[in-house]
Amino acid sequence: MTEKGQATIPKELREKYDLEPGDEVLWMDTDEGIVVKKRTRTSGRGMLVPDDLPEDKREDVAEELQERVRDRRDRNYQEA
Repeated sequence: MTEKGQATIPKELREKYDLEPGDEVLWMDTDEGIVVKKRTRTSGRGMLVPDDLPEDKREDVAEELQERVRDRRDRNYQEA
């Protein structure tokens, strides 16, 4: 990882999962650690929530992401 927090996906994995420059990936925090997944847009619902999650999990992830965005916005507002 670079000082800016950027990570390089190894060439073998980019080829295996058909990742090309400009593709987007999801970084998901799980109990087992960080999972990186190529983002696919099949349903158009929620840019950051993977489409293949069960509906109840999608709602949980969406709520968590909304809470994180609100917390970050509130912290940035307080620091300004």
